[in-house]
Amino acid sequence: MWSLRVAGPDDVAAMTRLIEDSVQRLQADDYTDEQRAAALGVVFGVDSQLIRDGSYFLAMAGSELVGCGAWSRRANKFGADAVPGKNDAMLDPATDPARIRSFFIHPDWARRGIGSGILTACEDAARAAGFQSAELVATVTGEALYAARGYAVTARYEVPMANGLRLPVIGMWKRL
Repeated sequence: MWSLRVAGPDDVAAMTRLIEDSVQRLQADDYTDEQRAAALGVVFGVDSQLIRDGSYFLAMAGSELVGCGAWSRRANKFGADAVPGKNDAMLDPATDPARIRSFFIHPDWARRGIGSGILTACEDAARAAGFQSAELVATVTGEALYAARGYAVTARYEVPMANGLRLPVIGMWKRL
């Protein structure tokens, strides 16, 4: 059993630990050690704007953090506070898609419906805010979850990272 709540500033340390564990264990088959290390804290990490906006959800099993994910009304498509070119400009729900962001599940809790539950909460909140569609940038690891939930691939590309490394990702979109 788990439940959802909105993240607050006091949750950042636990979220950071969860993200690191999720990336290292669940993405090991899809990204190299070097890619995962370079992405942590930049591409994969906490975006504190999502916490300030009240759009970052935490999945809790009692007092244990077992998953997190967010939706956003901001232009930035992915990444932590340190991602280069971060753009927190507001989107227009009449013309822009909401952003689905920062989904990470504790490895011991994977494949138990937590990602789908967080995604439903994010889509419901975006819809309530007037958004008619949503887009996201999926990891190779996460693509199957989003495809199963009706997201269509719009692009496959690579995010440039430190030391010339590149991270393959997938752009996806869905009408809400």
